[in-house]
Amino acid sequence: MEFARPPGDDGAATIGDFLDSLPDILVARDFRAVVAAIVAAHRAGRAVLVMLGGHVVKTGLTPLLIDLLERRVVTQVAMNGSAAIHDYEMARFGATSEDVAAGIRDGTFGMAEETGRGMNEAFVDGAARARGMGEAIACALSATPGLAHPELSLLLAAHRLGAPVTVHAAIGAEVIHQHPAANGAAIGETSHRDFRRLAAGLSGLDDGGVVLNIGSAVIMPEVFLKALTVARNLDHGRPTRFVTCDFDMQRHYRPRVNVVERPTQGGGRGYEITGHHEIMVPLLAWAVVDALGRREEPGGA
Repeated sequence: MEFARPPGDDGAATIGDFLDSLPDILVARDFRAVVAAIVAAHRAGRAVLVMLGGHVVKTGLTPLLIDLLERRVVTQVAMNGSAAIHDYEMARFGATSEDVAAGIRDGTFGMAEETGRGMNEAFVDGAARARGMGEAIACALSATPGLAHPELSLLLAAHRLGAPVTVHAAIGAEVIHQHPAANGAAIGETSHRDFRRLAAGLSGLDDGGVVLNIGSAVIMPEVFLKALTVARNLDHGRPTRFVTCDFDMQRHYRPRVNVVERPTQGGGRGYEITGHHEIMVPLLAWAVVDALGRREEPGGA
């Protein structure tokens, strides 16, 4: 149908009814296709990889992603350093933001002692224990008493559920690299180990998996493209025939080319869905759960 339907009068509509009411054109059609692809991947036991930028955590969306992890819909999480910092601060302190404009004037921006020391010490310990950066942060948080909101941490949730969670650093681009405790060797080793783990996990995308890039304009699209070429180099050109989608507030070159277009050439399908994270991510999560018929209980197989 190419015309939208108004809401009914009985007040009993579901999110699925809302999606069905949208005109079957343009991005409304694409959104339904992405939801269907995620549901199909879950039911077929294929991977659903979610890649994140920091703004997704700052806008309070981790409970939705944690729920999808607990339902075993999302199978793997990869994030840039910014997302990991915000996740760490929310879990440990219950807040994660600062006035950058004010802090940059006097040099106090990003100079929090607790975050910089805690995360950098986690990397040093993680490197010594052959852990990736995501695992290192999760283990450090797990060992920290008196966390403000551990239930809001995507890193902790993935670690608890045994789902791969990787963090991909960009030296000098993250505030914790300003801290005296920053150790370039430890940052590089733990993040590089996570790069290898991401590449190793991409085989699950083959023939029906899904990749969602939410809010990362540069780091995750670049990392994903390189991890994908490693995976294909080692597995005779596979994985192929998977679905990708870039969710962001505006369209950028790297997500379009490195996530939507290049990985799906010769098989699969890529989508771009543009809108504010605090609206689009809840809509996506609710739509997926509704499409599953709410049969997938949190924590289920």
